[in-house]
Amino acid sequence: MSERVVAFELDWEERFEGDALDQSRWLPHHLPQWSSRDLAAARYRFEEGRLHLGIEDDQEPWCPEFDGETRVSSLQTGCFSGPVGSPIGQHRFNPALVVREEQPCVRLHTPLYGRFELRARACRDENVLVAFWMVGFEDEPERSAEICVCEIFGRDIGPERSGIGLGVHPFADPAIEDDFERVGLPLDAGDFHVYAAEWTPDGIAFSVDGELVKTVAQSPGYPMQFMLGSYELEGGRRDPASYPKDFVVDYLRSYRFAG
Repeated sequence: MSERVVAFELDWEERFEGDALDQSRWLPHHLPQWSSRDLAAARYRFEEGRLHLGIEDDQEPWCPEFDGETRVSSLQTGCFSGPVGSPIGQHRFNPALVVREEQPCVRLHTPLYGRFELRARACRDENVLVAFWMVGFEDEPERSAEICVCEIFGRDIGPERSGIGLGVHPFADPAIEDDFERVGLPLDAGDFHVYAAEWTPDGIAFSVDGELVKTVAQSPGYPMQFMLGSYELEGGRRDPASYPKDFVVDYLRSYRFAG
């Protein structure tokens, strides 16, 4: 990446105030084209001005044929698919996937470049993964890379040190090479921290609590949508008293280039 100074200004902010999700900003279903809106529906609630994305005891696997027993509560800012039976849809994570439920085209917030910032508290449960990631809207199949701002497994959280996953994945984008790592940082990710990525045409800089932790000298050159989710991995069902398993989000901010 170049060393030029880039200035940003606030474009879009979500503080999750009130008691209802603003569905003009968020689709509360995880990749519903590969499953259904019912099975892929997020479980969430609001407490003290924060969003709790929770996995609940009675929740069903979102896509059992292709993702096993994984249960998901996730929000996204874009979606579309081809007709039922077609392979056309976003984030086709298995080559055998076909559309099970056709989705209308929804583009709620799909920025091209900027600074993206999340303040959140990860779930300490060893079977839960939480993440804030961005994927290409995929209006063309190769526009499919991922920018992972943070990915945190409960098993990687410690009182003095935690593993934070960040970087890029290419998926079907031939211009991007996989550059993702899990960085050990001296913090407890079960407490609130700020995770951010600055995405410019020159590359991406990842930071935690304002400290630079990784740079990537690659840059997808197309609009991307937000994915904000909590995932209980296969085999995660345990004592009903351990639920709900919450990913707690304080705010999310999206900045654009100033001027």
